[in-house]
Amino acid sequence: MPGALRLLLTRRMLICVFTGFSSGLPLYLLLNLLPAWLRSDGVDLKTIGFFALIQFPYTWKFLWSPLLDRYHLPLGRRRGWTLLSQIGLLVSIGLLGGFSPASHLTPVVWLSVLLAFLSATQDVALDAFRREILSDEELGLGNSVHVNAYRIAGLVPGSLSLILADLLPWSQVFWITAAFMLPGMVMVLAVGEPPPVGAPKNLRQAVVEPFREFIGRQGWRGALLVLGFIFLYKLGDSLATALSTPFYLDLGYSKTDIGVIAKHAGLWPAVFGGLLGGLWMVRLGINRGLWLFGLVQWVTILGFAWLAWRGAQPTIDSLDRAALAGVISAEYLGVGLGTAAFTAFIARATNPAFTATQFALFTSLAAVPRTFINASAGALVESVGWVSFFLLCFLLAVPGMLLLLKVAPWNETPPSPPH
Repeated sequence: MPGALRLLLTRRMLICVFTGFSSGLPLYLLLNLLPAWLRSDGVDLKTIGFFALIQFPYTWKFLWSPLLDRYHLPLGRRRGWTLLSQIGLLVSIGLLGGFSPASHLTPVVWLSVLLAFLSATQDVALDAFRREILSDEELGLGNSVHVNAYRIAGLVPGSLSLILADLLPWSQVFWITAAFMLPGMVMVLAVGEPPPVGAPKNLRQAVVEPFREFIGRQGWRGALLVLGFIFLYKLGDSLATALSTPFYLDLGYSKTDIGVIAKHAGLWPAVFGGLLGGLWMVRLGINRGLWLFGLVQWVTILGFAWLAWRGAQPTIDSLDRAALAGVISAEYLGVGLGTAAFTAFIARATNPAFTATQFALFTSLAAVPRTFINASAGALVESVGWVSFFLLCFLLAVPGMLLLLKVAPWNETPPSPPH
């Protein structure tokens, strides 16, 4: 463990803090602040559920990721594309709050899609940058630090912005939220560009070779198993938290309750779980981490079913707040552990010669449930109710766990792709 702690206190791990914060802020805005904004302005739950479809760039970012592998901007492939997307994010987040969803839903939709596109592009550049500065031994811990900072960024749109929304107009809230993109922009200007490893010489090579290399390394059957696992491993807990903010509102909690209690109860256990998972993986290895952490991630979904079974209370007292905090803490401890192992698995599966495209392909596939399947969450809840919805989420987590038998056997450590 002392060796793991020494590994944690390095400049590369500090960089991972900034990459995670910059990546997490726009996504959590779409996942948490946007639904609360829409609900507060009178938009119905079904429409809010379908708003998950605006996140489609996260599932299709592999289509333009070869451009980020092939073309250099003034600051370099990784830093240049990152800074460009960050400037666009700062402006689009600020402009979003100038509209009213109830009366101007169309511009809200299109600006949200642009925000998601810029966020996905930033993720492609930052994921590649992080993979290229970390050694194979640092992948588990470095990606855990990244994911933890990613979740901490959720404090801004998921907590601070919600509290400010009770005090300020939404237009000011969104510009304040946008200003939190600045630390990541400073980081991009302060660090150096990693040296390219086998950078593609033309666009055709950037598009074709990443897929050819992955299939050649895994074989068709192995490649399909890996892709299936990436799709299914986070399916249950992703769907379970798809409408968390509207769920808490429907249980009778105020926006301030959600900002102060729910978000912190979810954040800090997830951060603790992610950091603990990263440190444990130094000794356990990624495969065993996927098994142990995935089991916790799976079982804790049932806590939400119990909370829904209790139902809305006439008045929210300290016991109700404690029940909410306890359930969310357990769930997000599992989410933090599971995400730490899952992100390290994805990083290990990429070849440094095609980092942006392969990483984008894998994370795009992992985002499909959050984007398309989660879009049905509102309709599912209105059809079967919250209790049955969470039990369904529990069952949907089973196939991903079963695929571990093939893609990550307990006592096996697959070799990393050649550098």
